[in-house]
Amino acid sequence: MSFTRWPRQQWAPALAVGLAALATIFLANGLWMKVLTSVAIFTLTAMSVALLYRRLGQISLGHVALMGLGGWVALRFSHGFSLPFELNLLAGGVVAGLVGVALAYPALRMRGLYLSLVTLMAAGGFSIVVNNTQFPNGADGFLGFAVRATAYMPRPVLAQSDAAYFIYCLVVTGLGFLLVHLHEAGKPGRAWALIRRSEATAMAAGVNVTLYKVWGFALSGFLAGAAGALLAGSLQLLDAHSFPPADSVMICALTIVGGAWNWFGALIAALLFRLAPALLNDWGLNGNAAYIFFGLALIHALATAPRGVAGKLEEALAAGNRK
Repeated sequence: MSFTRWPRQQWAPALAVGLAALATIFLANGLWMKVLTSVAIFTLTAMSVALLYRRLGQISLGHVALMGLGGWVALRFSHGFSLPFELNLLAGGVVAGLVGVALAYPALRMRGLYLSLVTLMAAGGFSIVVNNTQFPNGADGFLGFAVRATAYMPRPVLAQSDAAYFIYCLVVTGLGFLLVHLHEAGKPGRAWALIRRSEATAMAAGVNVTLYKVWGFALSGFLAGAAGALLAGSLQLLDAHSFPPADSVMICALTIVGGAWNWFGALIAALLFRLAPALLNDWGLNGNAAYIFFGLALIHALATAPRGVAGKLEEALAAGNRK
């Protein structure tokens, strides 16, 4: 089920998410508030991955690197120009969107495994560069990094506390969902649907395939960059090891497991990616053990549930409504 429709069976998950978010504000301690803030942020990233997979049939393994780029730009703008947080967030999203446009050009000639390898190589390249240059930490110069400098990125004026920032991230993620919905409900969504079905059919119908592919990658990159800026605001200082290429592969796999065709599939992916390892650690187990189950879940989803966990939940809710 695409975002362009909002059937009644999807109101139940939406209400459950809203109530859980409200309960979190009153019940979660500082550690779990940060974990759930991370879940809200990575929901935005998973949504950006799902957009490409759902609408263009493209698999990107570089979106965590785009997050890192958005975070780098947001930190640099914050330290270098002392701009309001919202402008830093937009700057991070726009720059990541422009890089997404650059990644769109290989997509004009290749898809599937070959495009995935290109995006994975881009993620690896970002990791190498940022490990050598580091993230800005308040120093002078273009890179804004110095060994002894430790300036923290200011949070939004209305979201200084962890609880307020959690709500802020939920609002931004909700706006991201709305932005995707408006695109899918309009002309871009119709063009993307034709392109996914057949590029030849789309061209025969007068669709500018190049324009709309680039458009899709730009929007996806913008959302990932905005998520990176939110992460920078949450931690207030990013580390060069925070965005390994393996995480790009993992968030893509979990987006498929969660369900790329439903709005709450992105939330399920983020919960698996951030909450599940934290719970295992809290129970005295190694959080990395979750990755073993993620691999099995991906195989199961590809074999038996192509619409992921969210698709199964939607089918169960629809069946319940018919009874």
